Amino acid sequence: MSNIQLLSVFVFVLFVVNQGYAQKTVQWRGENRDGIYHEPNLLKKWPEKGPALEWFTEEIGAGYAAPVVTKDKLLINGEADSTSYLFAFDLKGKLLWKAANGKEYYGKGFAASFPGSRATPTVVDDLVYTSSGRGRLAGYELATGKEKWAVDMVPEMGGVENMFGYAESPLIDGDKIYFMAGGLVNNVVALDRFSGKIVWSSKAFGDSTSFCSPMMITLPSRKIFVAISHHYIFGLDAKNGEMLWSQKLENFKLEGEHCNTPIYADGFIYYIVSDGNGNGAVKLALSPDGKTIKEVWRNVNVTNAMGGFIKSGDHLFTTVKKKRLVCIDTTTGSVVDSLGVNKGSLIYADDLFYCYNETGEVKLINFGNNKFNEISKFRLEKGTKEHFSHPVIANGILYIRHGNTLMAYDIHGKRL
Repeated sequence: MSNIQLLSVFVFVLFVVNQGYAQKTVQWRGENRDGIYHEPNLLKKWPEKGPALEWFTEEIGAGYAAPVVTKDKLLINGEADSTSYLFAFDLKGKLLWKAANGKEYYGKGFAASFPGSRATPTVVDDLVYTSSGRGRLAGYELATGKEKWAVDMVPEMGGVENMFGYAESPLIDGDKIYFMAGGLVNNVVALDRFSGKIVWSSKAFGDSTSFCSPMMITLPSRKIFVAISHHYIFGLDAKNGEMLWSQKLENFKLEGEHCNTPIYADGFIYYIVSDGNGNGAVKLALSPDGKTIKEVWRNVNVTNAMGGFIKSGDHLFTTVKKKRLVCIDTTTGSVVDSLGVNKGSLIYADDLFYCYNETGEVKLINFGNNKFNEISKFRLEKGTKEHFSHPVIANGILYIRHGNTLMAYDIHGKRL
């Protein structure tokens, strides 16, 4: 066998090995944290009363945290008797195990009106990671719920719990787990995801945490950890925590929570921040080496506190306070079209938008030829308190949490 043939065999074997060891991650707002669920053959229209309710459970405790779904389990956070729990169910709604994660967030004053879980778990291979609203970050065995390690961000890292607690869904990349503690010294930390031991710590701006679940940008030269604090959007070198760039948020208010995860695509970063706070919708150009940013446009009239936004093609989509679902041209930042929809959480699958608004309505919406079209809608009849959770789609099932209740709706077109 020639040297060239030997090299070809070696490259092929290396490829197969790498494929076998590729991380399998299930996390906040889908595969890429962008609200897009790659699910085919979903219903293009719902029955008048909505899709069939396959099952529901009231065993998830109180809170707003969305679930994540693996090939055979559903994981979700909830509060019971002031304790934070991570619950694991099978895909028929049977409780498999629950694991305590310290005290759950309760708040003071106005914030006390919103007790319960916040963060969505992250599953990587056979481990699951989550945080309580008090900032206790922990790793568990997926099969059993056995705790592997835990780090309490406030007493151990000098973190600062903000007005509404911690709501960050843990970000995993390789062997590291990243988290914003919010302290003056340990503002952002990277931990070994197998042991919880600190790998690096960054002072960043020493700014207080917001509700933003961070994201990772992968460039040829480096990886960039991107997050939004109370006063800044910023990027850190994921290797060592070095500050690379930032942009200050305008018109800051104490109660402003910037909850939406930024989106990166084709050399640009998009972000949308709180109603009446911050910069509105913004497009930033990221330099090829990842060290600098330049603002391309901003639309101060398009704001969203926590419902998320979608980038599809050359458009951004989000709901706004003025009870509209809006579409933004990513080239100009101008609004292309809007539709009367109460503000709420927005996801996308199989060329359709799913909007779960804060009145408890769920709407199925199409966008074509630069126009919105509402196709179907139904109203949730179960659950408690506010309609703040983000929907999730997995294996043809639409999962929606309303307070203490999780509902599973069959939206797979071939099964109905």
